[in-house]
Amino acid sequence: MTDIQPQAAPASMDRGRLRKAPENFLDAAGVRTVFAEGRQGRRDFIRSAFAAAVAGGGAAAAAAQGAKGVGDGDPAILELPAHSTGLGRPVAADGYGLPSQYEANVQRRQSPGLTQTNQASVSFAPLQSLFGIVTPSGLHFERHHQGWWDVDPARHRLMVNGMVKTPKVFTMDDLMRLPSVSRFHFIECGANTGMEWGNVAVPTCQYSHGMLSCSEFTGVPLITLLEMAGADLKGGKFVLAEGADGSSMTRTIPMSLVASGQVLVAYGQNGEMLRPENGYPLRLVVPGVQGVSWVKYLRRIELGDQPWATKDEAVHYVDLLPDGTHRQYTSIQECKSVITTPSGGQVLLDRGFYSISGLAWSGRGKVQKVDVSVDGGRNWRTARLETPVLDKCLTRFNLDWVWDGKPAIVMSRATDETGYVQPGIRQLREARGTRSIYHNNATQAWLVQENGEVKNVQLA
Repeated sequence: MTDIQPQAAPASMDRGRLRKAPENFLDAAGVRTVFAEGRQGRRDFIRSAFAAAVAGGGAAAAAAQGAKGVGDGDPAILELPAHSTGLGRPVAADGYGLPSQYEANVQRRQSPGLTQTNQASVSFAPLQSLFGIVTPSGLHFERHHQGWWDVDPARHRLMVNGMVKTPKVFTMDDLMRLPSVSRFHFIECGANTGMEWGNVAVPTCQYSHGMLSCSEFTGVPLITLLEMAGADLKGGKFVLAEGADGSSMTRTIPMSLVASGQVLVAYGQNGEMLRPENGYPLRLVVPGVQGVSWVKYLRRIELGDQPWATKDEAVHYVDLLPDGTHRQYTSIQECKSVITTPSGGQVLLDRGFYSISGLAWSGRGKVQKVDVSVDGGRNWRTARLETPVLDKCLTRFNLDWVWDGKPAIVMSRATDETGYVQPGIRQLREARGTRSIYHNNATQAWLVQENGEVKNVQLA
């Protein structure tokens, strides 16, 4: 395995052009079909529905290529467009800035057939369309158990009770007066990539890995509030975090995480207040731990000496092992990575130079390195890690690649600072079986076909 240095595109070869993946694969009729087949017990209904749609879309690849530049005869250069010859819109035309109309398809999307109730469902972030490591707040993935609310901050309260000398009730004004910190962290649903345990189920990176986002969070360390309440820091071993949504989501958090100061009671995200769907006005931030523990609409913290074994940690969010037993409290999101370009649904339109790009992360610390293979794991090259490389945060990686027009299987393998190496799907299944839902951190393989179409595949 050798490191790779940046290289320029060969002078004799055009830079490769890429057609973006479709943002949505099913129309309203297709969604109804998915739900109908799901009710009949077909386990592969999502995969089959998507596969049919992708096949139909691939036929239009050639028509979607667009025209190449024609050098000094290109009218896009020679003829000045309207925006170069007239006045544009005035400042503050939109009180809150909006994306370009030409980026309207870049949206978080719900996977058809994943759940029967929209209020208890997931929306996926369009990872394949993002740059850097920060997810825009408006594209941050969502997971709700009873729908989201726009809570009045003036009426919202946070109570701290349990093994404390003086139970406290904080208003939002109280919290926002306290010294704050801002930190960048990823949040990943424990079920991210869960549909891929048994077989290839979805076509694009958005649906396979999109229950993942990364933001700058601002708030008060939870340990500060516990200390203000006179918490028993020797006897208290766990805290119970409770949300104010309709599901009253409750999760047990080990004090070992809280005492370190890394757990935040957050009200800010990416330089502004939290969005309603992300827990406005207050949520818990538990770096490196599955997203269900990042309780939204946070209303209560209780300190205790043992886990609470609430519904969503005793019955749900548990790992089914091959011998029929369950693992509980497997909260840490292990080291993982995914290539976002090229990825499923995209089309390489030319041979030539491409920048393979993707994201890596670990719930145990910093990403140490990412290796990339273009031949299905036979050979690996070390990618460049783009700065900053932060603790329990997304890390962007890149690798220069010249595609020769032949089939290729591109995949990435991350290693974190503890020495943990991201496993392959076969290795993970040997330990965990094929009936799990949570904590699938296996390597992801994308097949680049001779016609340039990129497909989701699994290496047996």
